Amino acid sequence: MIMPGALLYAAGGAIFCVLGTMHAVYMLMDLRRPRRMVPADPALLAAMSDSRVRLAGDSTDMWRAWVGFNLSHSLGALLFGAMAIAWPVVVAGHDALAWLPASVAAVYLMIGLRFWFSVPNFGIAAATFVFAAAALLG
Repeated sequence: MIMPGALLYAAGGAIFCVLGTMHAVYMLMDLRRPRRMVPADPALLAAMSDSRVRLAGDSTDMWRAWVGFNLSHSLGALLFGAMAIAWPVVVAGHDALAWLPASVAAVYLMIGLRFWFSVPNFGIAAATFVFAAAALLG
């Protein structure tokens, strides 16, 4: 029998997996026809392509770095979601770790509220609430 807490961890993890997948798909689509995860001002996109990242020397420009940052961010959300889905199995018998997914999601939410926009923030807030409910159910 699947416990309600396990279902809640899976639901919260699924939210992060959906958000991570959408983020990656949009970024990959922008490689061909930039219009989603890009600046609204086309001149800024051109400037990103023409501007080198100082730390990287001549090895990359801001546009390529932007693509890499977004794809790695997507991967992080997907891995966190997958970890949360498996959380009840991973931490079986370790009640002290029950709040870890809710805590990580809360940090994502704080970052999101400060730097992102409403769609991911709504999903992250929902996942945080679901993870907290799962931790309370044990």
